[in-house]
Amino acid sequence: MNKRDFPKVHFYDQDFVDIYDRTWSFIQDFLFNIKTEKGATESFFLYPDNNGWFLNQSETIFSSFFFVYSNRNYNANQGLDFFYAHQEESGAIRSKYNVETGEPVFSSDNPEGVGMPLFAWAEYNMFHKTANKKRVKDVMPVLTRYMKWLDTSFKQPNGLYTVPLAAVEMYNTPREKAAYLVDFNAAVAVNALYMSVLGDILNDKELSFQYKRVYFTLKTRINALMWNAETGFYHDIDADERQLPQKTIAGFWPLLAEIPNEDKAEQLSAHLLNPKTFGSDHPIPSLSLDDPAYNERGMGALGSVFPHLNFIVIKGLEKYERWELARECAIRHIYYVLDGLAPDGNSKKGALWEAYLPQKEGPAQWPGHENFPRKQYLFSAALSTITLMIENVIGLSISFPRKTVDWIIPNLEVMGIENLSLKRNLVTILSSKTQRGWEIHMESEKLYYFTINILGQKKKTLPIPSGKCSMLIDKL
Repeated sequence: MNKRDFPKVHFYDQDFVDIYDRTWSFIQDFLFNIKTEKGATESFFLYPDNNGWFLNQSETIFSSFFFVYSNRNYNANQGLDFFYAHQEESGAIRSKYNVETGEPVFSSDNPEGVGMPLFAWAEYNMFHKTANKKRVKDVMPVLTRYMKWLDTSFKQPNGLYTVPLAAVEMYNTPREKAAYLVDFNAAVAVNALYMSVLGDILNDKELSFQYKRVYFTLKTRINALMWNAETGFYHDIDADERQLPQKTIAGFWPLLAEIPNEDKAEQLSAHLLNPKTFGSDHPIPSLSLDDPAYNERGMGALGSVFPHLNFIVIKGLEKYERWELARECAIRHIYYVLDGLAPDGNSKKGALWEAYLPQKEGPAQWPGHENFPRKQYLFSAALSTITLMIENVIGLSISFPRKTVDWIIPNLEVMGIENLSLKRNLVTILSSKTQRGWEIHMESEKLYYFTINILGQKKKTLPIPSGKCSMLIDKL
């Protein structure tokens, strides 16, 4: 096995395997060699733009979540390092840069160029796939200055943050009256939460406590001002701190930040099963189905299903151990992505799209907007076809520094992963049905700890030695 190959997934539905494999091949088409302002030529993962070459903050952060599974064929942190290198003296990191000139790109609807602050979450995820503690130490000063800039520029006396609607990149979402956006404030809470955890990794108790305090203060304010007990949902609020009636997918962001208690999390989860709100055929629409502005054609953020927002919701469900609901949402979503890749069985006409229809097959529609949805928009779609495929459909949770692999599944199926590189360790985990019963075959170059969690049935942790081994589930 060449460590430069991509890990192989196994699943009983071969279409899921095919779309995973094809996504890795598609990515190669969006790697461009660009000469930067320093005169060096570097390879960047970019979506072509007629006006030049640009790096987008959200796209770069999200792409790191699938590049960590590339067996080091792609650099998960290169794009992030570009943003860090262009941090200003104030601590500002803008949401978009011209790669060739290094200049930030501003717009009239986002004059400060602020983006969704999720750098710390991305760094935490990369740490668990690389165990690179030195990187955490190197980036913490950058992330600390960035958080100070957010506080100085956008934090209000009530403890919440106010930014332009363009900062959350939900296009025409009907939230014009919102002064305090629930998704942005939840994203700041996510960043503070992981800043605290990164402080723990560095054994910096002062730093950890500092951001824990920021996190809990924000958590308290979001619960107090944005939660609505009648709707069982989090809402944006206006400048007078009055809740706005719209229920958008932004209301699920607090799950990722671990803001709701168990009761609130249960009510949020119920919306994903409610056909009158967010329980659409294709999960999860950007706007509640009972909203007057909802449109079944998607029409931008008036109902479209965005893979990167699905990713946020599904990762939020994991925080509350809603494993089965998270997996169900992921599988149903990928089936619709598959249909977009091969409409009417014709793969030549299909693509991976930026957004999809919420109640039937196909890409979202928005007449008059030629660039929506963007075709082969892998920054978002690959989160579904690669990351959700590994983490939620197959059900693997991997931490290299802990030397752990958790396999969380509702029931045994023919599936697994082959030759996943954990730094200098190749791991294979496959389940199959034999004459002796369900059997798990494993291969590893180094010792690690394997937890099999068949939900509601069995949970067992075992040390897996180097070499090949197998276990019968019935014997556990």
